[in-house]
Amino acid sequence: MAAVESALFEHATSPSPYVTEAARHLLSAGGKRFRPLLVLLAAEAGPHADASEVLTAACVVEITHVGSLYHDDVMDEAALRRGADSANSRWDNHVAILTGDWLFAKSSELTAQLGPDAVRIQAETFTRLVEGQILEGVVPEGDPLQHYLAVVAGKTGSLIATSARYGARFGGASREVEGALTAYGEIVGSAFQLSDDILDIASDSEESGKTPGTDLREGVPTLPVLMAQASTDPADARLLELLAGDLTDDARHAEALALLRVHPALAQARAYVVDQAQRAKALLEVLPAGSVRQALEDFADVVALRTA
Repeated sequence: MAAVESALFEHATSPSPYVTEAARHLLSAGGKRFRPLLVLLAAEAGPHADASEVLTAACVVEITHVGSLYHDDVMDEAALRRGADSANSRWDNHVAILTGDWLFAKSSELTAQLGPDAVRIQAETFTRLVEGQILEGVVPEGDPLQHYLAVVAGKTGSLIATSARYGARFGGASREVEGALTAYGEIVGSAFQLSDDILDIASDSEESGKTPGTDLREGVPTLPVLMAQASTDPADARLLELLAGDLTDDARHAEALALLRVHPALAQARAYVVDQAQRAKALLEVLPAGSVRQALEDFADVVALRTA
């Protein structure tokens, strides 16, 4: 991961100091580096975990992810990202959008080094990622929960699935293992976002570093909220009334948050995410027992049970 971190900043370098500063802005703000870590872990399933292509692939997925954050912040009109000024706040929307585009271009350059099949995989992944972002703002035609899960699979699951796929492929794993780890990454990736949903309701701000109920205040649909809204219990009438209204008011927001924290939907959401982690772990049966499989199993558990 130290090698990945160094390489990320090398790749986010332009002949223009201005572009370099903008491109490195969110990289410097930190992050979990969840995607490149999964590339490196998945590569351990093959005989060539130290191949240079593995490092390149790790940079591809993280630069793609960071590029998407620049666009996300413009769409969300966010003032902060990872505790730092967002690029749109530090500069303006035009600079933020174009910097995101520059990072996408840089990830494409790196992907080209991995060969034409990797270019195809990256293009397919990016199609799903952007489609998920588009659908996030569309009113569901059918079941709101199923629509939301499809959005999460596209926006988050797709790139994390590709992270595992790249790691397995460039680490030299068999196609059977690559397929299993791709499916594992898709499930774990979606679970990563869904566990964020639970943290938004249940977290203590000191423990998680997040402000509880941020998505709730902004009216962003999340797993516990959607599960609560599916309730037909008359006892939930007040909660449903609050969720259907404006939660920017502090008193209404605090009341809705308190009701959600004791609602069965929160436990239901936790159980769903834990079940997803179990599904992901079952896919690892193609790997021999040992440290690699154990690390990937632990990785799925951490995603499902994380508190930050």
